[in-house]
Amino acid sequence: MQTISREIRGIPHFLVIEYLQEMGGKLVEEDLVEGAGWRVWLSRMEPYRLGSLVVGQTRLEIQIEDELVDDFFDRLNKKTLRAGA
Repeated sequence: MQTISREIRGIPHFLVIEYLQEMGGKLVEEDLVEGAGWRVWLSRMEPYRLGSLVVGQTRLEIQIEDELVDDFFDRLNKKTLRAGA
C-alpha cells in the first residue's frame, strides 16, 4: 500500500468526485471516495492565479494498493485530460 499526493487544476471539485465514482469508487464521506483497493481524500486548495486568470485546485491524497497504481492513474489521467484550442 502506498500514499500518493496529487494536485488537479481547472476541474471543479465536484467533477473530480464524479470521475472517481465513475472509476468504481463510492462517496463514503463528503470528501472521501473509496474503491476496491484504493481511497482518495479530496481537499480544496487556494485557487491558482495567473495574472487575471483564477483556476480552482483540488488536492488528492490517495491510498492505493501497489499493483493498482498504474491502472488507476491511467484511468484518472484520461478523465482529467483537457485539450486546448
